[in-house]
Amino acid sequence: MMILNMWMMIFVMFMFGNMIFVSKHKHLLIVLMSLEFIVLSVFFSLMLYLSMIENNMYMLMVFLVFSVCEGALGLSILVSMIRTHGNDYFQSFSLI
Repeated sequence: MMILNMWMMIFVMFMFGNMIFVSKHKHLLIVLMSLEFIVLSVFFSLMLYLSMIENNMYMLMVFLVFSVCEGALGLSILVSMIRTHGNDYFQSFSLI
């Protein structure tokens, strides 16, 4: 029963992260934080799944490395966008 509650909590975390990602697209920082929240819920689900099947946790380390690289890349994009445009609004950023 406790494992079912943990899976439900992870699912709720994932859904809240997706709802914030879809609805709050005005600032880049909020989008990046919602992506990190989704990555955190995926990390928890992977950790729970690997502990249930009693497998080694090396895959978690690889996943953490990729998620840290994704966070660093997002922050570098945020900093470069603020330096060039002055803010992190998506409306002021144009691809043309």
